[in-house]
Amino acid sequence: MAIISNLVIDQGSTFSADIDVTDRDGAVINLNNYTTAGQIRKNYNSSTAVDFNATIPVATASQGVVRIELTSTQTGAMKAGRYLYDVEITSSDNQVTRIVEGQVEITPQVTRGS
Repeated sequence: MAIISNLVIDQGSTFSADIDVTDRDGAVINLNNYTTAGQIRKNYNSSTAVDFNATIPVATASQGVVRIELTSTQTGAMKAGRYLYDVEITSSDNQVTRIVEGQVEITPQVTRGS
């Protein structure tokens, strides 16, 4: 079962967060040989999505760290409001596990480039 964690992201800003991945007993999962993916959607049935740049940094793979990132261009293109997201990891034998999910609040941007 995924951890529920709600995010607040500023529209037009770069976003980055690290996720610590553990098993049910709280032990760190070594993420060597795993891949990861994550998306934001307006609702569960939305046909469009914003993809996180979801990575497992080599330096911290054995420590169970997944990094999710969005560029300022990506967040700037999103309308202010509430969205849903999740992040999944996939093992080398294709076992998919959702590690985190929740709501994303995109807060409106005032300052814009000219």
